[in-house]
Amino acid sequence: MQLNDIQALVAKDMDGVNASIRTQLHSDVVLIEQMGEYIINSGGKRLRPVIAVLSARACGYQGDKHHLTAAVIEFIHTATLLHDDVVDASELRRGKETANSIWGNEASVLVGDFIFSRAFEMMVQIGDMRVMEILSGTSNKIAEGEVLQLLNCNDPETSEQQYMQVIQCKTAKLFSSAAQIGAVLAGRPANEELALESYGMHLGTAFQIVDDVLDYRADSVTMGKNVGDDLAEGKPTLPLIYALRQGSKEQKATLSEIIKAGDRNKLAQVLEIIKQTNALQYTEVVAKQEAETAKQSLACMPDSEYKTALISLADFSVSRAY
Repeated sequence: MQLNDIQALVAKDMDGVNASIRTQLHSDVVLIEQMGEYIINSGGKRLRPVIAVLSARACGYQGDKHHLTAAVIEFIHTATLLHDDVVDASELRRGKETANSIWGNEASVLVGDFIFSRAFEMMVQIGDMRVMEILSGTSNKIAEGEVLQLLNCNDPETSEQQYMQVIQCKTAKLFSSAAQIGAVLAGRPANEELALESYGMHLGTAFQIVDDVLDYRADSVTMGKNVGDDLAEGKPTLPLIYALRQGSKEQKATLSEIIKAGDRNKLAQVLEIIKQTNALQYTEVVAKQEAETAKQSLACMPDSEYKTALISLADFSVSRAY
């Protein structure tokens, strides 16, 4: 399946998810409405709610609580984007100005808080303690990942293990929970719940690793954000970590100074070192291994078009150019 085939498969369900998003986003405070609408409508692949829908359907779920659950997952993701863009001083996301660029940091943080707290109200509406346990734990883990990433910023000594810990908390955990909850809603056995949880964790890890490759390969128009943002923010992502590990003494010294300074003006120099050390090729291999593990995790799931779509999403995660 291609991405548009997957989107067509879940179109009706996603109509329900989007209806939940619109209803739950409502506020009498005009600024909240404006900013919420802006970021929700600013594009994006909606992968996390799509995974939640596919997982529920792959488990044979016939109810409609997966719509609200998928909307909660999108709200958590949206709130973290608003906060991330403030922390990173980002000006561009999905090819559009970030909310903090338009309305300022204070408004972005506060509206992010509103969306995050509304997500918890929605969890109560779902009325399933197991779902609430998973999603509340996920929110906490994402926050830990953000702090871990902050601690690693501008630190050329960051290891591959530390990098993986950050992306598993910050990005992959929400993918994992989106997949896992489908089995919970459908009352499936523990092995299927664990299989989907594993699938989401490895898929989310692969997705983030590819994002980090694209930061050094894609152009701003294709990627929807400024090339070299990770470098400017001093983030030692896997391409840089590998280049530091494999580079010559001179290359290591150069990269270390650039990472410490977060100097986007030295991007061309960094790209040359990354090229000479084959850092992007190595990073892509790691991403493909994660995607393969994600697919293998689904072995115990019954065959269906929804399972096929989940497998195809893993392939998309490492073949995409945006």
